[in-house]
Amino acid sequence: MSHRPLQPVSGGTVSVWAVVGLVGGWLLHPVADWIEGTAPVVSWLQPAVLALIALSVLGTAWVTWRQVHVHHVRLAAHRAVNRFVFGRTCAMVGALVAGGYAGYAVSWLDYAGDPLAGTRIHHSLVAAVCGVGICVGGVLLERACRVSDDDDDNPSATTPA
Repeated sequence: MSHRPLQPVSGGTVSVWAVVGLVGGWLLHPVADWIEGTAPVVSWLQPAVLALIALSVLGTAWVTWRQVHVHHVRLAAHRAVNRFVFGRTCAMVGALVAGGYAGYAVSWLDYAGDPLAGTRIHHSLVAAVCGVGICVGGVLLERACRVSDDDDDNPSATTPA
């Protein structure tokens, strides 16, 4: 059995999750109208929570990168793998969330004259930007766990660190 190092999440995978979120978010409005009689309201709470998550993931990526690449701290294998998997998950879920909120905002464009629709569009777009932040943080965290492959005397020279 050959060892294949883990590869960071691909742009294609992130794009697929974003498109799935876009379609799901766009469909949420008419489906919720049909089932419940009203569509969900997006308040400032959703973007605020997503911003907090994005800052946490970006902070973890920064700390990990500094530990591994600046201070040359050797992470324990389980910690490196946990951070790598957490980064991959954040990249995919962030893309899904960003696409979902963007799709929800797009579904309200026909109602642009309605003040409530304008509020939903605005809050959804801010939430989508926060979702992009989570996705970017996840990708950066994944890449922060990588160390060079040419370091043969260093047992941590695998992917992830």
